[in-house]
Amino acid sequence: MNLKKFFHLSGFKIALLLTLVVLCIYYLDPKLLALIELKTLDLRFLSRGKVPTSEKVALVTIDEKSLDELGRWPWPRTRMAQLLDALVKEEVGVVGFDIVWAEPDENSELKSLQAVKRKVAELQLMNPELERYLAQALRNADSDRILADSLARSQRAILGYFFHFTPQETSGHKEKGPPEEPPNLTTYNLVKFTSEEAARVSLFEAAYPAANIPVLSQAAEGAGYFNIFPDPDGTVRWAPLVIKYRERFYCALSLAVLQKYLDNSPLGLRIAEFGVDQVRLGNLSIPANEEGRLLINYRGPQKTFPHYSATDVIHGRIPPTALREKIVLVGATAIGIYDIRVTPFEHVYPGLEIHANVIDSILQGHFLYRPNWITLMDLLVVIVLGVMLGAILPHLKAHWGALLAGGLFLSVAVLGKYLFEALGVWMNLTYPSLNLILIYLGVTGYRYMTEEREKKKIRGAFQYYLTPSVVEEMLQNPEKLKLGGEKKDLTVLFSDIRGFTSISEKMTPDGLVKFLNEYLTKMTDVVFKYDGLLDKYMGDAIMAIWGAPLDQPDHVRRACLTALDMVEELHRLQKKWSAEGMPFLNIGIGVNSGLMVVGNMGSDRRFDYTVMGDSVNLGSRLEGLNKLYGTNIIVSEMTFERVRDEFWVRELDLVRVKGKDQPVKIYELLSLVKTASPDQRALAEGFHAALAEYRKREWDKAREAFQNLLARFPHDGPAKLYLERCQTLSQNPPPTDWDGVYTLTTK
Repeated sequence: MNLKKFFHLSGFKIALLLTLVVLCIYYLDPKLLALIELKTLDLRFLSRGKVPTSEKVALVTIDEKSLDELGRWPWPRTRMAQLLDALVKEEVGVVGFDIVWAEPDENSELKSLQAVKRKVAELQLMNPELERYLAQALRNADSDRILADSLARSQRAILGYFFHFTPQETSGHKEKGPPEEPPNLTTYNLVKFTSEEAARVSLFEAAYPAANIPVLSQAAEGAGYFNIFPDPDGTVRWAPLVIKYRERFYCALSLAVLQKYLDNSPLGLRIAEFGVDQVRLGNLSIPANEEGRLLINYRGPQKTFPHYSATDVIHGRIPPTALREKIVLVGATAIGIYDIRVTPFEHVYPGLEIHANVIDSILQGHFLYRPNWITLMDLLVVIVLGVMLGAILPHLKAHWGALLAGGLFLSVAVLGKYLFEALGVWMNLTYPSLNLILIYLGVTGYRYMTEEREKKKIRGAFQYYLTPSVVEEMLQNPEKLKLGGEKKDLTVLFSDIRGFTSISEKMTPDGLVKFLNEYLTKMTDVVFKYDGLLDKYMGDAIMAIWGAPLDQPDHVRRACLTALDMVEELHRLQKKWSAEGMPFLNIGIGVNSGLMVVGNMGSDRRFDYTVMGDSVNLGSRLEGLNKLYGTNIIVSEMTFERVRDEFWVRELDLVRVKGKDQPVKIYELLSLVKTASPDQRALAEGFHAALAEYRKREWDKAREAFQNLLARFPHDGPAKLYLERCQTLSQNPPPTDWDGVYTLTTK
């Protein structure tokens, strides 16, 4: 393997390298990118919007209206008992309290009666009748007992409580220390497990519970904690279904409420190698992450679930059957006393309604989760995008590349949205997007640097041989340029000053340089006028090509126009030079079209962009034939056939160049058809007629025709040449198989 080639950078290799980097970052999952992914999850909620609920969950809220009518918070336990009794009257299914009563109710009447009872006992005034009276009075004044009785009668109440998770939160227990077994927890809902590994599962582990007072705990049907933990950005997206405390697993308020609603279905954990896999509630399987947390599938913004004011419930002001057989959650929503949370939908959201979202999504089986296979899919999406973008992007311009990257990003976003809304699957969008951004920037940046280097190379190679406009087109469209060797249909032009050697011998060195510079400058300007490539100068000779390095469909026409203009430019120079005492100059131009090999040719240290091949050699021979025929411009039949409708020519001869068997027709290029003068037309037509007699071996007729032509055009070189040939061939006739071809014996 060629190691140099293997380690040579390319856009595709950069894309693969960046893809590998993104995969490594995915494995590390830094906090910043994890937070960004959470934000994309929020956007998916907002994009999806509100979804239908099961209509089995409602909220009874302690709101501003309730506080205005029934007094400030906290309410006496008797008021809460009154509310619960009203809910039972409404035939609700289950009542869950997002409230904890961790201390006995502050009741001055009860304290006074207790003091009276003690005093009567001290004075030994107690009798059975007084004792019964005081007992009944104490019972009627004990609001905790009243609430407990209401809880017991209802047979459908689930209490809330919460856990402390740090020693600082339990500082109130420092003096007496937490009891060996926190009171009442034995009555709280537990989650069972069957696997021995469950005890080692990594869950939220509490430091100490803030439980309800015993009299209430024992009267209720169960209890569940209402702890909710926001993500680092403060948004609540997860609900902990299970919390571990002293080797036991306790369930959330939402699960406890559902357990009662579903006829006390058993609660259990399914443990996998990595941790919690599912929480099971009867026949329901609830997907959870390894820490036992449920990704909350929010049904919509706040008040997606119906809210009923507590005071309206107590006073019977709600619609009949509004709460019948429903799960009712009771909690505070009044400003200043309720649990404010941030959710994907809103920055001010009652914590009470978060529990409603959890319950409703479990009831409907509408879960959001990341199944085991989604990690593999995340990685595959990153890899496929990297390979696809890496394979295509290096061949596109920056703006098309941006559109491609944007299209792929949109496709990934649509896929993520579909999985989220249709299947409840959370696909990672951050890493595919990061990969697209990095690859686009990396490949585009690499291309910019390499293209700038290539542009510098192109500019250095062609700025003196092409017009600035053509060089600029090459720089703007480098994909059109191929500097390596290739076979291409081109047109080549050679020009040379006739008898320049003898003329130059009469000039001083300074004069010669000045003359050549002026001549070559004017001729080069003509080449550039028609976007030709100045191949090289060879003394006074010029070589130019059309059709490379950029394609020119009309390269033949451009070369012919250049030849005509070069002759016209020479005539203008002659006027100036004759005034300066310079001798008369003439040039010969040869033009040929055909397949040529074009590309950078030379050594590793120095090379030129040039052409070579038989078609090039023929063009050079045609330039030299002008001296023989006494013409200015000779083109081959390969050139003429492509522009015959636009240029006025006369056929000169059928020649066989040295080293070739196939003869070639050659023509003198006179002018454009539309600008041909009467003399040019007469010359071409008369010469054509004379040439026809010549080829029929009618030497006398041909000689007469050429003589008549010379009578009108006494300086016509081709007519003079053919007149001499007629004289020679009439005296020494060619063989009977003579084909009219003139064979060149020199190059």
